[in-house]
Amino acid sequence: MKFAIPLANGRLCLHFGHCQQFALVNADEGGNLQTTLAAPPAHEPGALPRWLHEQGVEVVIAGGMGHHAQRLFEQNGVKVVVGAQAETPEKLVSAYLDGALQSGLNACDH
Repeated sequence: MKFAIPLANGRLCLHFGHCQQFALVNADEGGNLQTTLAAPPAHEPGALPRWLHEQGVEVVIAGGMGHHAQRLFEQNGVKVVVGAQAETPEKLVSAYLDGALQSGLNACDH
């Protein structure tokens, strides 16, 4: 399973479309995680959902994301989890896999 987490200073960036780096985390069946960092394409409508889908991402963990962007991800078969806390990518993915990822309010209001 492959995850994408927007980053700011090595932790989840609360505003999805404004991050300068993504952690792409592969999780194997044994729960082993392998993280790579990637710079996203220039910010324009629809670019991030398309790019992350092309990277093979199945789940996006975000602090906040607009409703339109969420729909674009869902149309590409990518699950979106919003309201996550500013933690490290590995901690977020591990919590998701354990069914213990705590999410709150969507930090994006548009």
